[in-house]
Amino acid sequence: MARSVSKQVVIPDMAALDALAAKIAARLRGGETLELLADLGGGKTAFTRCLAKHLRSEDAAASPSFTIENIYRCQNFDIHHFDFYRLEDPGVCAFELQEALADPDKLVIVEWSRIVADLLPPVRLAVEIAFDPGTGEDSRRFTFKAPAELAYLTEDI
Repeated sequence: MARSVSKQVVIPDMAALDALAAKIAARLRGGETLELLADLGGGKTAFTRCLAKHLRSEDAAASPSFTIENIYRCQNFDIHHFDFYRLEDPGVCAFELQEALADPDKLVIVEWSRIVADLLPPVRLAVEIAFDPGTGEDSRRFTFKAPAELAYLTEDI
C-alpha cells in the first residue's frame, strides 16, 4: 500500500489564502497535477489565482467554466487550468487534458474532475476546499491529500 499524506489548514480570510498559495507555489516544480474539490463559489478559482500570481503569471487567472481550459504563462512553467463543470462528455477536451498531463513542464489544475477522473494521474495533490461555518464568509478549510511523492508540496504549511 502506497504511503500518503493528509494535512488540514483553516484560513480565515483572503490574505491567509494568498499566504497559503505562496507557500505551495514556492514548492511547485512543474509536472504536478492539482485536483481542486469544492462546491460552487468554494474558492477553487481564487486559490488558482493566488497560485498563478506567486508563480509570476503574465495572465490574470479566471474561471474557465465557459472556455473549459485557461492557460497562464508563468516564469518557470505554464499552468493549464481546466474546469469540467459544464460538460457531460469530455470529448476533445479529454485529449487536451491528456496532452497537458503528459508535459513535465506544465502545472495542471483541474476543477470538477468527476467526468475525467479516470484520466487523472494517481500521483496528484487533491485539494478539498470547504466553507468553515461560523468563522466568517471568507474562511475556508483546506484539506490536502497526496501520495508520498508529492509530500513536499504541503510540508510546513
